[in-house]
Amino acid sequence: MILVNTDYISGKNFEMLGLVKGSTIQSKHAGKDIMQGFKTLVGGELKGYTEMMNEARAIATKRMVAEAEALGADAIVNVRYASSAIMQGAAEVMAYGTAVKFV
Repeated sequence: MILVNTDYISGKNFEMLGLVKGSTIQSKHAGKDIMQGFKTLVGGELKGYTEMMNEARAIATKRMVAEAEALGADAIVNVRYASSAIMQGAAEVMAYGTAVKFV
C-alpha cells in the first residue's frame, strides 16, 4: 500500500474509491501519567506521551490501510492526521485520506 500526503503519485493514473479513515483513543496507565505530571515541573520532552502518540498514529494508520484494502485500493492519497485530547492523559488520533485504485 502506497501512502502519500499529496493528491497525486508521479507516473500513476488512478480512480478514487472514497474516503478511508482509522482512529484510536490511547492513554497511559496511572503510574506513567503521574510521572509525566512531575516532568512538567522541570520541563523537557514527555517521552511517555511521545511514545503513546507514536503508537496511536501507528494503530490509526493500520486501521485506515485495512479499510482501504477492503475497498481494493492500491494507495491512499492526501493522508492526514488529526488528534484531540479526550481527557487528562488520553488522546484520540485519526488518520484519513482518499483510497485510490491504479488504472
